[in-house]
Amino acid sequence: MGRYFKEFYRFLKHIVENASLLKILIINDFKKDYLGSYLGLLWGFILPLSFILVIWFVFEVGFRTAPVSGDVPFFLWLMSGMIPWFYFANALSSITMAVVSNSFLVKKVAFRVSILPLVPMGSALILHLGLVFILMIIFFLYGFKPSIYWLQLPYYTFILSLFLLGIGWLISSLRVFILDVGNAIAVLIQFGFWFTPIFWSISLVPEKYLFYIKLNPMFYIIQGYRDTFINHVWFWEHPVHTLYFLAITLFFFVFGALVFKRLRPHFGDVI
Repeated sequence: MGRYFKEFYRFLKHIVENASLLKILIINDFKKDYLGSYLGLLWGFILPLSFILVIWFVFEVGFRTAPVSGDVPFFLWLMSGMIPWFYFANALSSITMAVVSNSFLVKKVAFRVSILPLVPMGSALILHLGLVFILMIIFFLYGFKPSIYWLQLPYYTFILSLFLLGIGWLISSLRVFILDVGNAIAVLIQFGFWFTPIFWSISLVPEKYLFYIKLNPMFYIIQGYRDTFINHVWFWEHPVHTLYFLAITLFFFVFGALVFKRLRPHFGDVI
């Protein structure tokens, strides 16, 4: 176990030493899809905001869906679940190509390749933080005042990022050798969206199936954001679910790091 802590310490040390380079890579990754457009980086927020606007129109003006949780409009309940899913899905799909799309860095001896998954994750995090801020404004416009429970948002964002980093090490290293990994992740994201209680409430699920639904790690994150904005429940009030998510995160973090470390010496031979 001490060996893993030393390796993690070296990883953190390398991040600090290469913070400026990592910052440049993240910003460039965030900008690459919008180069040449007149609005530039604004498109990164316009696209998800336009989706949110459509959702608002459909469920507030069209269907006039009844609240799922107390007096909170369905639109706010839905957005509280969709915004963390946006972060997870965008980061996961981008992380898959983290090593392959940075082949010029892989072949540099002095560069620690293990920080590459942080680049697309950091890019997705920028958008996520912007959307969370907009969600706070929307709650305020609907008449909901800021709550002390909002202080636990960094916790959920941080542990979700650790979860993504562990998975990122695993899938980005496998993608170098197995092209099908990218398509498999795309399918997983599609299935995950509908099998995670984002559009539908967990209260609709029969008791005998609840255990299986809650095995989905993203259930904990989605529920956590709703607990923060709507239910006003601290994360430690769900000790079993919290320990389960942390255990899953630790597993992927260690297993992903081991797989990445084993495959890393062969990256240059394939890319």
